Amino acid sequence: MSSTDTPSIERKPADLGHDTAVHAVPKVPGLYRCRLPDHWNYISPCGGVLMTVALRAMKRELGEDGLVLLSATTIFCQALQPGDLDVEVLVLRRGDSAAQVRASVRNAAQPGPGLEVTATFVREREGPDVHGIRMPDVPPPLEALEAANRRNAGSPTTLNIHHNWDFANAVGEPLGQPGWSAGPAHSGFWYRYRVSQCDSNGILDPLALPPIADTMPPALTRRLGPTHERLLMPSLDLTVYFIAPAEGEWILVESFAERARAGSCVASANLWDCRGQLVARAAQTMTLRKRRRA
Repeated sequence: MSSTDTPSIERKPADLGHDTAVHAVPKVPGLYRCRLPDHWNYISPCGGVLMTVALRAMKRELGEDGLVLLSATTIFCQALQPGDLDVEVLVLRRGDSAAQVRASVRNAAQPGPGLEVTATFVREREGPDVHGIRMPDVPPPLEALEAANRRNAGSPTTLNIHHNWDFANAVGEPLGQPGWSAGPAHSGFWYRYRVSQCDSNGILDPLALPPIADTMPPALTRRLGPTHERLLMPSLDLTVYFIAPAEGEWILVESFAERARAGSCVASANLWDCRGQLVARAAQTMTLRKRRRA
């Protein structure tokens, strides 16, 4: 067993909103700081969680002026470690109907950025409401979770981040189970934060979406099948389009691996709430690396 496969210490679920909160650094315009614990680690902190940190700082910089997040793109430059994070925010443009913002995130005293994020915020207005695709036919989240709990009974939680949400397979046969086989490059999982990220009206914080959007590798794993060597698939970038408010705790992340070649993979995901509403879309590129053997 390698060091990266060692089970983590059992811990209570963490609160994403609390752990990704930022505060302004006094007398330094546009600089914010977050103390991110290791609760959100795979091997290092989840890229989607780091994206959420940057977006929180952007929202703080813009203030409460009625602008809502529409889209954001993150480029992952180098691995960050949990602990103190500095977020430098620059408002590129602020107009009556939209604002574009850039943020750079790094560990305190680290040379060079760990990630760069650009985001667009808009003021909502009247317009057509069109639905171009439908949610796939999948089992309800609690039914899927019950089946997952039966399959995984007694199995340890091996990654820190997995203590923080319930998740259950919803598309295709479960990966990693005895007898599973290769299939389409398509996967789907229900996710629910164990510490609620919903407001008093039951609307999920949109900044809770990037961490669960950053979960596309199973689509490629399904296509490769059980006989292919296991791969690490760290993100090179991640884009999220925030389409509509998500009602309820559960989100279905339906992922597709459209193409893998030459050591990289391009993937995308649709994020659905329990009403069957498309609430976000995401896309990313991943680099494919062989796992180190002990």
